[in-house]
Amino acid sequence: MIVLYHQQQKISEVFSTIGQDFSAYHNQKITQALLAIAAAFPDEILLWCEQGQKDNLNWAVIDEIFHHRKLMFSYARSSGAYLGRYLGYVELKPYANINKKVHYGTWQMSSQVGAIHASVLSAVKDQLNPKDTFDYFLNSLAKRAMAHGLLCYSEPALLHDRSLQTDIPRANYYELFQFVKQHYKTRWVFLLFFNLLYFEKKFLLAPFLYSFLFSRRSFDPAQLHQIIPESKRNIQELNTVDVLIPTIGRKQYLFELLKILAQQTHLPKNVIVIEQNPDPESVSELDYLNDEWPFKIKHQFTHQAGACNARNLGLQMIESEFCFMADDDLVFDAHLIKSAMQSFETIGNEVLLVACHLKDQQVEVEPPKQFPFFGSGVAFVKSACLKNLSFRMGFEFGFGEDIDFGMQLRNNGYDILYLSTIKILHLKAPMGGFRIKPVLRWQHEAIAPKPSPTVMLYQMLHQSAEQINSYKVTLFISTLDKAFLINPWSKIQTFRKKWNVSQFWAQQLMND
Repeated sequence: MIVLYHQQQKISEVFSTIGQDFSAYHNQKITQALLAIAAAFPDEILLWCEQGQKDNLNWAVIDEIFHHRKLMFSYARSSGAYLGRYLGYVELKPYANINKKVHYGTWQMSSQVGAIHASVLSAVKDQLNPKDTFDYFLNSLAKRAMAHGLLCYSEPALLHDRSLQTDIPRANYYELFQFVKQHYKTRWVFLLFFNLLYFEKKFLLAPFLYSFLFSRRSFDPAQLHQIIPESKRNIQELNTVDVLIPTIGRKQYLFELLKILAQQTHLPKNVIVIEQNPDPESVSELDYLNDEWPFKIKHQFTHQAGACNARNLGLQMIESEFCFMADDDLVFDAHLIKSAMQSFETIGNEVLLVACHLKDQQVEVEPPKQFPFFGSGVAFVKSACLKNLSFRMGFEFGFGEDIDFGMQLRNNGYDILYLSTIKILHLKAPMGGFRIKPVLRWQHEAIAPKPSPTVMLYQMLHQSAEQINSYKVTLFISTLDKAFLINPWSKIQTFRKKWNVSQFWAQQLMND
């Protein structure tokens, strides 16, 4: 382990547990020193720490959090981050609005304190620019490498005392526009300029034009892919699995799925079936549940339709160490559960999404990587993570319950990883014949809400003000047609009214 203490972009002190003399690096620019030391000591964990945080650095946690090499951590004792709140006008995924209280997946890094394995830096050294300021360097590295399997986190455990906020380096407008130009599609530079002008009343023409001096940074992940995660964490004890399946009107599809589960090389302990039929006179049609199966079937029948309610009923019935949350129209091979359990062991993460594809789709094989969204039909989750969580009923019969549930997991400190090597075919079966189209409360509004109030609910629950405003702009742009050219003011006014109706009903859903 090697710690690089720095002050004003330069090395002030280097400490190591390997007994080497690093005095030659004193006063060297930290980006250059970090790369040089990584090349010289490829098997070491490298830490960086502002000189003022030296006594606050939590050494004891390093071995625990570095359970494999393909990781990057940082933390800042500040409510904000280097790129500032205006990044929300560009970054609409959960990586901009960071929960600083928990272990949280994000590519936003800080120079205050952090850590990375030297082998990662050596693998991507040709993709890096040592002339960057240190914060720009760290964020550029994480932004590009995270998409290719480097697992990046805001990690509060790096510091003993996180109670007092401190000043951290902040990107100026030129650096912000440059970063967006180098790491996003060019259209986002225009959107950032417009959003800052419209919402912040800032006319930043010079930084906007300055950004066009730069081209988008590329990234070749070939060497990074050679680093295979081999976790030292032990998150498994019993290795038992329950399967949770909500179903409605798909008797034959569910039967085929149960047969597939019965052929698994790692059998589930329980299969939890939540059967729905809104007809108050109906009874269960799943007579085959009483047949002999190599697992216990826990069946609950309800007249209340809705995936959120069904999954919540099922969550209360989980008793195994892990849960496979599945849709009722899936097809997969006999080794699916076994492969997932092996992945828990090798990766050491508590929430895994497997690749889901339709018949005419191909899955691109890539290393395990962080994923911005959750899918409740193709997820393996350690059951302890589900404690006190539920699918918000405000999303019932709408859109957004999955990604909201994923955000609940994130805000409890659990990351979501995507595995492309474990595949599930989603049949997209037709809806059951007795399904009743729900009457939504806003269905009879004179002005139909846009977006859907459940989509707006997600925005209000989890996005920053900047992200919401940016979403509003991009949504409006997506509605533009020839009518806008004829009467733009009318188009704008109509959109505003639809947006306001959506906000009103989202607030009602939040209060329910």
